[in-house]
Amino acid sequence: MIYFDNAATTFPKPLCVQNMVQQAVKIYGGNPGRGGHSISIRAGEKVYAVREAAAQFFGAQPENVIFTLNCTMALNLAIKGILSRGGHVITSSLEHNSVIRPIYALNQAGIVRYSIAKVSENNPYETVENFRKEICTDTKAIICTAASNLTGTILPLREIAQLCHENGLLFVVDAAQAAGVIPLRMDDIGIDILCTAGHKGLYGTTGTGLLVIRDGIKLATILEGGTGSASLELEQPDFYPDRLESGTVNTVGILSVGAGLDFIRKNSMQKIYCREMQHCMRVWQELSHMPNIKLLSSNFHCGKNVPLISFNVGDIPSGEIAEKLNQAGFALRGGFHCAALAHHACGTEKQGAVRFSPSVFNTEGQITMFLKEIKKIQKYS
Repeated sequence: MIYFDNAATTFPKPLCVQNMVQQAVKIYGGNPGRGGHSISIRAGEKVYAVREAAAQFFGAQPENVIFTLNCTMALNLAIKGILSRGGHVITSSLEHNSVIRPIYALNQAGIVRYSIAKVSENNPYETVENFRKEICTDTKAIICTAASNLTGTILPLREIAQLCHENGLLFVVDAAQAAGVIPLRMDDIGIDILCTAGHKGLYGTTGTGLLVIRDGIKLATILEGGTGSASLELEQPDFYPDRLESGTVNTVGILSVGAGLDFIRKNSMQKIYCREMQHCMRVWQELSHMPNIKLLSSNFHCGKNVPLISFNVGDIPSGEIAEKLNQAGFALRGGFHCAALAHHACGTEKQGAVRFSPSVFNTEGQITMFLKEIKKIQKYS
């Protein structure tokens, strides 16, 4: 089976990540921060080293790196943490359900109002102006994806950050498809809260995520419990990371993310991105010349897209095409990608889409085999 579903989770994992998972189980088995014995301390030191590495990677302070189960959990902590007292927020037309569902739930509870700004694929200025038009007197934040998990479009993050800061708004970014793929230093771009998965572009195992917070932002909690600190107090600690990290952390997963960060550093994020985009640009070019193929993005360029392409074959349901590819030995995701807003924006809410997302480990030969299979399918469909 040839794997082209890296937007869902990267596979295979780098060898250094596989090795670290084994070490985590064999060596770092203590409960971090839950004991004074050497095994617990050893695990705690290793977890903190990953916290430091993530902080350096995203341009933040180590104590402001919160480990979560996934990007969805990070986004829920961020969204509900800043909107516990209500207000208005703005999101984009390309959002994953991990953004819009928490906002919608707060809206249905009568706590929050929200607006959706349309993303213009070919006009970043227009996108920013669409956000600007939605700002109200009680707007608290703009919460949006760094890059769409359906079209691959990268949003104009710097310009949106500037818009937020000009208007006293928080800027919350869903970086699930962008972290480890494109540079995302919070201190450079102007991001206030960054949420991401650990198991995608950061190459960690599943069940990992990160919530990274700029200094000076205090989030309300949605989960309280044991933190290994202030244990005689009934109130949740008011300092990070303990405030938002209740319960035993996923030591194995966290250490795998640390190994993934090391893999990116040693192999160069830019080189990894260029390699994956090379695969995608070849596929996009060839698909664009096939008469029965419908591409969801009208163009595809380095710096404008992350390495994923969504398409359909005629009017055939995307799930059927994905299954044909599966039978031929290719793993791609068909369906709706947990992205209702994005499919509505693309007009594919009935058909869905097939998503091609390669990794640095895929080869030119595998791309050639995939394109030959697509030609067969679209010719006889």
